[in-house]
Amino acid sequence: MNTISIEHSDRLYWLGRYAERAFTTLGTLQKLYDKMIDNSADYQDYLNAFGLNDIYGDKLTFIRSFLYDTENQNSVAYSLERAYDNGIVLREEISTEALSFLQMAKDILKKSELSSNTRLSLLPLKDILYSFWGCIMDNVYDEEVWNLIFCGKSMERVALYLRLKAEFSGINQEFNKLCRRLRFVPENTPYRYNQKYLCHLVEILEDETEYAVHADKAMHSLEHLFEVSA
Repeated sequence: MNTISIEHSDRLYWLGRYAERAFTTLGTLQKLYDKMIDNSADYQDYLNAFGLNDIYGDKLTFIRSFLYDTENQNSVAYSLERAYDNGIVLREEISTEALSFLQMAKDILKKSELSSNTRLSLLPLKDILYSFWGCIMDNVYDEEVWNLIFCGKSMERVALYLRLKAEFSGINQEFNKLCRRLRFVPENTPYRYNQKYLCHLVEILEDETEYAVHADKAMHSLEHLFEVSA
């Protein structure tokens, strides 16, 4: 791919972010739901991690909103809708088969909302999203296209891990993936990293002690990673 339009680079990047957001949010909510049943966790902690107010009142309302509410920008449903919207425009780049997996994920989530057993009805959703990523890896031959999608994927996972204060080993591994992908982002896209903020991230996310003390600073640098250097 000799050239890639700014619009398409943006859509490729956000396809990766939204698909990963749906996947990681789903897994986090499932773990949180189990802990809430055992009374070993409170959904307020999750809201606090994202700086969100509690407008839900109880844990079941919270879970249903973060799973199914397409108006909730932090929900699985919202992320799948946005991933699909980008995927439609990128059908030629990612393949019709990959797009079909996003449609299947949406369908499973919608059916789950009507089910009396939420946990059981959601079991196939992770597998469908795994299949989506596998299809991208198998069917996308253009390295620039592939790299932008997976750059978005890694960015999203690092951001979520930072907000949720994940263990150092996990966030360090994902950050190293992101660094490898950043080196191959096309020069004519908005996703060429700012060296200053990348250096800040390296200082914090390559050292467990620094991460324990400065995770919030790392989040700030990540949010500004693609700012144009002065």
